[in-house]
Amino acid sequence: FCAYIGTAGCFVGTTRELRRALPDVLRVAVDPAESPVLSGGRAGTHRIEGGGSGFWPPLLERSDIDEVLTVSTEDAFAMARRAAREEGLFSGPSTGANFVAALELARRLGPGKRVATVLVDSGLKYLAGPVYA
Repeated sequence: FCAYIGTAGCFVGTTRELRRALPDVLRVAVDPAESPVLSGGRAGTHRIEGGGSGFWPPLLERSDIDEVLTVSTEDAFAMARRAAREEGLFSGPSTGANFVAALELARRLGPGKRVATVLVDSGLKYLAGPVYA
């Protein structure tokens, strides 16, 4: 399971329940490449709303994460547009980041493995901005 981290509520709730059912589930946090605080980097400026706030979320314990993948703002935006165009999934950049990370994880894990993520936002509020411009 991989997901972009905001307050960490979705990630922590989902992964703790998944761990009960599937003890070997891999829990992968998604962090903006421009502000990779969860992976030990420095806080920076990015445009993936809903996360990457520049601090460790109080809800999130280090033991809740097995790995952190970083996704650039550019890649998150491009994937949000691609998901809308190719799959009819009209979402925002945090969902785009989730999809980028999920595809990377699936490539790395290889055939026969399952990867799950969440579509966490609608693309409606991004129509007038740079995501869908």
